[in-house]
Amino acid sequence: MSSSSDQSNEEKPVKNEWMIRPCHLYEDEYDDCTSIRARFQQYFVLGQWEDCTPWKHDYYNCEKWKNNKDKAAAEEIIANEEARRVKRLSAHYNNPVWENRPEPPPDWNAPLPPFLEEKLKNTYLDIKARELREGKVLTADRMCTIL
Repeated sequence: MSSSSDQSNEEKPVKNEWMIRPCHLYEDEYDDCTSIRARFQQYFVLGQWEDCTPWKHDYYNCEKWKNNKDKAAAEEIIANEEARRVKRLSAHYNNPVWENRPEPPPDWNAPLPPFLEEKLKNTYLDIKARELREGKVLTADRMCTIL
């Protein structure tokens, strides 16, 4: 009887599964965190080295999730990603200087002032925008490559 309940648990999608990055990115983050350059930066800015093991742990959990569909591993990765997101956005939410707007200003997409319109004329972006508006096929005849 428990095997049928286990099967139904496996079939349920993991909430916020979209937050799980490709596994190689967790390994890259670990490698970057433990590099000499990063260690120097961490010591200079924080006065100590960061703990990089969560990245390695997330890599192993990601592999478990990818290969075996281990839900516990996926949920642990998602919890770590949510914690990273909260940490990254904490300065934004705890900023007492700026007041967050509930919606964008009413004229957020108003036309540019005439002096900026004039400055924009015949730039690459202007030419491509006109081509898109006119439905022309975008060609590479005016493209420039800087080597």
